[in-house]
Amino acid sequence: MGIVSWIILGLLAGVIAKILLPGRDSGGLIGSTFIGVAGAFVGGWISVRLFDRPVTKEFFDLATWGAAISGSLILLSCYRMLSGNSRY
Repeated sequence: MGIVSWIILGLLAGVIAKILLPGRDSGGLIGSTFIGVAGAFVGGWISVRLFDRPVTKEFFDLATWGAAISGSLILLSCYRMLSGNSRY
């Protein structure tokens, strides 16, 4: 996948992460989608480095989506812990 595909995947993963972790964030939905873009890259890196699962070149691969959404959830949770915002 190219960089544009990862950005699109990250935007969608950020929206999904925001739906799975509702609450007030200082960035709102737009901030969460940008965290999702970073989370997609982090999830892909974790998938390759820690789990030895290479990211495929297909956009609709379930493992790639899982890695991107997981990375987005991790970064969104870390962002909330560091910024002091709770779930409610």
